[in-house]
Amino acid sequence: MTSYLIRRLFQMIIVILVSAAASYVLLNLAPGGPLTGLRQMQQNSRFRITEEDFARIRAYFELDLYLPVRFSRWLIGFPSGPVKIFGQELFANVPVGCYKEIQATFQDAKGNFSVRTIGCKEYVYLKDLEGRRVSKGVLRGDFGNSWRLNRDRPVVDLLISRIPNTVKLMGISTLLALVLGLPLGVYSAIKQYSRFDYIFTSLAFMGSAMPTFFFGILSIMVFSILPNRLGWFYLPAGSAVAVRDYTIPLLGTVKAGSGLDQALHLVLPVFVLTIVSIAGWSRFIRGSMLEVMRQDYVRTARAKGLTERVVIMKHALRNGLIPFVTIVVFTLPGLIGGAIITETIFSWPGMGRLYFLALGDSDYPTAMAILFLTAVLTVIATLLRDILYTIVDPRIRFS
Repeated sequence: MTSYLIRRLFQMIIVILVSAAASYVLLNLAPGGPLTGLRQMQQNSRFRITEEDFARIRAYFELDLYLPVRFSRWLIGFPSGPVKIFGQELFANVPVGCYKEIQATFQDAKGNFSVRTIGCKEYVYLKDLEGRRVSKGVLRGDFGNSWRLNRDRPVVDLLISRIPNTVKLMGISTLLALVLGLPLGVYSAIKQYSRFDYIFTSLAFMGSAMPTFFFGILSIMVFSILPNRLGWFYLPAGSAVAVRDYTIPLLGTVKAGSGLDQALHLVLPVFVLTIVSIAGWSRFIRGSMLEVMRQDYVRTARAKGLTERVVIMKHALRNGLIPFVTIVVFTLPGLIGGAIITETIFSWPGMGRLYFLALGDSDYPTAMAILFLTAVLTVIATLLRDILYTIVDPRIRFS
């Protein structure tokens, strides 16, 4: 097992680096970006900016550097200037980017005009990086500064302010989904073709088929907007705390920021995530249990005279949980990545909504930080899955 864990550790490092590189490249090659508005202003005679201003802004975002150099500085904080050995500077005049580009306008067959870069007027050399602001690298926990959402402030500050909200939301919903979905799926498999099984399966299909955004909006309408207009008990929807005190029938005045206020704001997003997870997980465990209960060793256990409770709990359930473990452990990345759709619908200040806002505002350092943390937790979840396999089924051994 020790040799297996060592091999997996090296594999995890390689996977993280490859996924980080792929995410960084795709994000930087995507259309749009922080300079889109500036390019439009360059073409506007009223708010025209000079070529020098545009080049300086590109350098501020480090978009004047070649993509491999940008990625290296983001990952490990290197290069930050010429290589110095025994007081001598090496590779100082190696070009690492283009400060001023040569652009030309082209017209395609449909008559549309586009601007393309055809050369470089002024290069950026390795010696020019000396004195530039650079992070220590994400491998050392420095994700750089935010471009838009928290301008010129560390991305870590944004993450620290959002992670507790996401952990609270995803942790409670995952725990409720496990506590409710697992026994419901097992009981439905035991009572196959019963009235309960038909009703439960129908509801599970409806929950799985209903889009999360529609279910979230429907919950806001049913439990928040309509009851509030009718003067009934309602649940607040939006954000994690209220900005001012409010009154709810049966509860009276709720103080903004109090424990009750936070609990009330948590109910609807937790409800949506829990129902969606229960619908999918319970159907999965039901199918897994039905397959296991048809196996010969289960029939043999019954033939030996064991009670149905022992057969289910000791023989069937333990083997039925093996594929289910895969689903459960991959909720771990969600503790950091968050639930993008649900958090956006309910304006929940978590990591999912932060990622959505970062992409919308082209705040690449923030978006990449979330992607990197999600990749790390994904490979950790994969290792945890393999370890849990050996616990659930002692026959599984890794060497």
